[in-house]
Amino acid sequence: MRRNLFFLLLVCLMLHALSALGESDLKISEIMASNGTWKDSHAYDWVEIVNQGKSTVDLSGFGLSDAKKNPMKWQFPEGTKIKSGAYIIVYCTGEEMDPGKSGVYYANFKLSADGDDILLTSPEGETLDHVRFPAQFGNISWGTPAGGGDMGYFETATPGKKNGKQVFARRTLTPEILTEGGFYDETVTVFAKGPEGAELRYTLDGDTPTTSSKRFPEDGLTISSTSSLRLRAFEKDAVPSATVCRSYLIGEDIPVSVVCITTDESYLFGKKAGALAKGTGAVPNYDKPYEYPIHIEYFDTEGNCLINQMGSFTASGHSARQNAQKSIAIYARKAYGPEYFEFNPFPNRDYTHYKSLLLRSTNSDAYSERMRDVVFTSMAEPLDLCYQDALPIVLFINGEYWGHYNLREKINKYMVAQWEGLNLEDEETVDAIDILARTGSDDYVQNGSNKDWLELCSFCKTEDLNIPENLAYVEAALDIDNLFTHASYEIISGNSDITNVRMYRLPGRKWKYLLFDVEASFGSGSDSDVTPLNNYIKPVSAKYAAFRHEPLNALLAVPEMKARFLTRFAEVLEASFLWPYVEAHFEPWEAVLEELLPRHIQRWKNMTMKNWRKNVNATKYYARVRPKKIVSMLAKRMKLTGEEVQQYFGSVQQKLEDLNTLKE
Repeated sequence: MRRNLFFLLLVCLMLHALSALGESDLKISEIMASNGTWKDSHAYDWVEIVNQGKSTVDLSGFGLSDAKKNPMKWQFPEGTKIKSGAYIIVYCTGEEMDPGKSGVYYANFKLSADGDDILLTSPEGETLDHVRFPAQFGNISWGTPAGGGDMGYFETATPGKKNGKQVFARRTLTPEILTEGGFYDETVTVFAKGPEGAELRYTLDGDTPTTSSKRFPEDGLTISSTSSLRLRAFEKDAVPSATVCRSYLIGEDIPVSVVCITTDESYLFGKKAGALAKGTGAVPNYDKPYEYPIHIEYFDTEGNCLINQMGSFTASGHSARQNAQKSIAIYARKAYGPEYFEFNPFPNRDYTHYKSLLLRSTNSDAYSERMRDVVFTSMAEPLDLCYQDALPIVLFINGEYWGHYNLREKINKYMVAQWEGLNLEDEETVDAIDILARTGSDDYVQNGSNKDWLELCSFCKTEDLNIPENLAYVEAALDIDNLFTHASYEIISGNSDITNVRMYRLPGRKWKYLLFDVEASFGSGSDSDVTPLNNYIKPVSAKYAAFRHEPLNALLAVPEMKARFLTRFAEVLEASFLWPYVEAHFEPWEAVLEELLPRHIQRWKNMTMKNWRKNVNATKYYARVRPKKIVSMLAKRMKLTGEEVQQYFGSVQQKLEDLNTLKE
């Protein structure tokens, strides 16, 4: 009996030892605490765990934490296993999320780029691995080299894959380009300096300098044509330095602000994954969520460089991504440099900084006047309606002239937050902003949640808002005056593209609409006269098209709300569509584009100045005469009486007759 008990105890001890051996083979192999690789609007920090043992380990209940006093801050979900030689990535989101599965998991803590602890703990509380890492650099990971050894910095991160063989204990200090970038009449000799003993290498084609790039001359580099210089310092025992950049615009006479973006050619136009290229796959590269690092410079009309920093970029837009000249979104990313663009280029904003900006190419077909959207959105300035400010710029990519663009605020949670007066530093509130497109269905959630929106639309479709408590529910959920303003503006301008509808809501606030992409306004299509009216004013029970019409029409079935809408419609007409006000918005854009477009057309060959002038004149004509016609069109659609027309529109109709009538 004693022999059996002894044997049983021996077996248990052996099993425990084998189990402990398996657990001890688990290692924290790589850490990214300043991630610059963005996907789906996130760049979470991450921890990589490898199983160096010969058998699969069940990780159910194992703890991962950045706090010694709370080693079980996050635990692997039940059923998590890691095979021999396999890797698991845990993204450190700082949020309570679905823990994940299939080798990708989401922990509820963040890593500090200033240095932090990471602990891996068994369910019994035994520390299996503990890594204390120092201050980190943007998009450079820290880990153990393949084959073992002391941890250090990797030049290239390898999440979920075998680590590289070489690590470094430090990073080379950043070199300095001593000659300011900007406008020069003739050649310029550029001087630079780097850390003592470091080797400086440079490129002029946009690519990141490597040890194979040309050495920077000690007596300076002469540049004789417009170029973007990238410079980097190298030492044998350190990670290469950050890359610095200056653009030199030689012999350029440009009457507007200039944006220069500089990055690796493969990021831009590489067939495999270039963000602005079609590529070779079934889905074009420019339709994929690629986001890459880029250097961004902004020169104002006086030649002053207002920003010079690294950030990131993506292709932007919808169907326009197919155009040769593509829209580009740029972002300030902390992993690459400053967290914001610390300047304000826009004439109608008093902000001090931006998180993101849009370089919009506008329509690039033969029928474009390249200012329709910016003119008509800016006309909404007197209304309490969120819209994108704009100004014309010229873009250079890797030193090459890329033509006229319109610099815009980019519609996202940051833009909405600034419009509504929020502090961008209040990340929790900013992240909780709901932004929806089109119908607001699951496919069109830009940020946050659509649950309350869909419930509101369904309620308006099925319930009678003449019942006071029903109307009170809608008034509490929806900014009705904002809805009436937005609908009026879209109908008056004749926007035939009903896909460009955006809704947003701040935490604890009401749903609002914002003005977005009204390029299909004022005569852009043969059906633009009646299409907006037909889309906005129709029975609640009608099938919705590209946006939800039910809230507007359910409210119009309530007499007091109908009166409120008609009153607001007249106010919008008078505030934004009397001809002197409209003409004043056309004139500066006409003048500057007349100067910019000859060179732009020579670059892109997608239009002619003759067609441009013809299109501008036609758009201005439509913008002048449509507001005069819209009241009778609205009256017919809504079956208004003559008395109602006179009551709500008599005054503004007279002003339109006086100011919008074409003179003989």
